[in-house]
Amino acid sequence: MDIKAANRDGNTILSVHGRIDTLTAPDLEQAINTEIGHGNKKILLNFSGVSYISSGGLRVLLATAKKLKNPGDKFGICSLQPEVLKVFKLAGFTSIFSIYASEGEALATW
Repeated sequence: MDIKAANRDGNTILSVHGRIDTLTAPDLEQAINTEIGHGNKKILLNFSGVSYISSGGLRVLLATAKKLKNPGDKFGICSLQPEVLKVFKLAGFTSIFSIYASEGEALATW
């Protein structure tokens, strides 16, 4: 898995590529926690390059949502591939997370 961070107008975008499974979920969690530790409280995950997510990856997303729940904090996920979106729907996560079709759509609403 590869994660690239970018900052756009005070928003942190983490572009994730690869599979998010038991082995790679801790890497995603570390990348997110590093951004939060640097004071970045507006985080958008771009999953356009994610082909698979396991329960371990879903747990990381839930933990992140709990950390970014204060006023002014933002947490969203964009550009989900169809198979990953299916997992989100089956797990009931589409009602828990802010999911956007694209980075532009997400940032326009923030």
